Amino acid sequence: MLNLAHIHESIAAAMPEREALVHRDRRFTWAQLTDRTRRLGDVLRRHGLGRHRDRAELEPWESGQDHVALYLYNGNEYLEGMLGAFKACCAPINVNYRYVDDELIYLFENSDARAVVYHAAFAPTLARIRDRLPLVKLWLQVSDASGEALLPGALDYEVALAEAEPSPPKDLSADDAYILYTGGTTGMPKGVLWRHEDVFRAALYTRPDRDFDAIMARARLGGPRVLPAPPFMHGAAHWMAFNIWHVGGSVVVPSDPTRLDPADVWSTIEREKVTSLTIVGDAFGRPLADELRRGVHDATSLDTLTTGGAILTATLKQEFLDLLPGLKIVDSLGSSESGQQASRVSTAERRASTGDFEMAADNVVLRDNLKGLVEPGSGERGWLARRGFLPLGYYKDSEKTAATFPVIDGVRYAVPGDRAALESDGTLRLFGREAATINTGGEKVFAEEVEHALKQHPAVYDAVVVGMPHERWGQQVTAVVRLREGTGPTPDELREAARQHLAAYKLPRKFVFVEEIVRAPSGKADYRWARERALAED
Repeated sequence: MLNLAHIHESIAAAMPEREALVHRDRRFTWAQLTDRTRRLGDVLRRHGLGRHRDRAELEPWESGQDHVALYLYNGNEYLEGMLGAFKACCAPINVNYRYVDDELIYLFENSDARAVVYHAAFAPTLARIRDRLPLVKLWLQVSDASGEALLPGALDYEVALAEAEPSPPKDLSADDAYILYTGGTTGMPKGVLWRHEDVFRAALYTRPDRDFDAIMARARLGGPRVLPAPPFMHGAAHWMAFNIWHVGGSVVVPSDPTRLDPADVWSTIEREKVTSLTIVGDAFGRPLADELRRGVHDATSLDTLTTGGAILTATLKQEFLDLLPGLKIVDSLGSSESGQQASRVSTAERRASTGDFEMAADNVVLRDNLKGLVEPGSGERGWLARRGFLPLGYYKDSEKTAATFPVIDGVRYAVPGDRAALESDGTLRLFGREAATINTGGEKVFAEEVEHALKQHPAVYDAVVVGMPHERWGQQVTAVVRLREGTGPTPDELREAARQHLAAYKLPRKFVFVEEIVRAPSGKADYRWARERALAED
């Protein structure tokens, strides 16, 4: 049975004393991690949480299970939260800890969260909004350096685990739900709903082994020691953690969970003999390369650098290869809606590039009209798509499900929106998304959401927001703004007004003021024009 909790329990039973997870001075064997996650599952079940309907009774966009929101920085508690939820037949929900009140309320309401596991540092935020979250019946607070007191009615995480029973999970199913909240082309975040077996095959296990015995045999051999540098609230980080666990490896978490500290990352790699590092593009790669160049860290244990979620430019790849000549750099291409789709390996012997990939099995490039496949070497651009193991859809959204997962000639595809072409040798050439999603440092920003926030300022007549190239962040949020006649707010004043509605990383870094904004006859924003207009200001 390919259920994520069952797989973890099975590997733990095969090698209980091996190290599974390291965070600061806390080291957990597979047996200890199993004990803690069983206890968390027991806490959830005692509060009435679990599965309420079987998959056969549900629409594709329903889960039939209770949802546990993880409002946490990186640490052992985040991955424990995922496993504990799975072992209670619940679905964990990733919460972006940068969200402000309105964004959090939307996410908790949209996901129907019934429990929240949160770091104490977020207690003041939750105190402001908890009265607007009547569905939440369990609050579990994780102590941290903030010193924030326990919220009234909340349970201390460690105390709750100590008082619980490490009961083995029951009634697990390959149909159980995994949900990943992600950005999209427009609107607010939406939850991509997978079956456990499908997400395991598509995203959490990259080897060709197909039967359970082969998977277990590989895990018994042991695997790498990986340090995922991005936040676990993003798929790129916790997908890598589960991938490494599924081959019997260990996960190492940096000491500072609140930010990227390059010195801490390299010191942890040196101390823990980490063999694999996961980052998100240049936003992570540039400060890490600069720190490594200081020559004060021993990174000789590192043999693999994996990047996903944003571009790691060829220039920066080459810098890493010069600093660590034996390094293998793996570009991993995929999405929350498709799993892993393609990859590119760069070494000292193989040229580093940007945008070239080798497609994984079950991936194709569909023609613009979704009728047929793009021919290699034709120069035609199409839609990167995947068939086979796919999500069930978007949680509670049948319309978006139908649009992103079309059935073509009897075959169901995931078409997340990436534009691509095939070279004559079959190499995939990725051009990116044409939609108005901005990827800044691995964070996805909705253009319409920023536009709406800017228009709350009385001086803003109209606004279109686009992503413009940025050396470190990949893209920067750029606002093309038409002001009302006779007004003249400064960029800082507009940013401060938008800050009331948006997390800081969504705020425009640059403003371009124009006398007229071009829109389509339908009233829709002309993002191509906006990009050209912003580019002319550089």
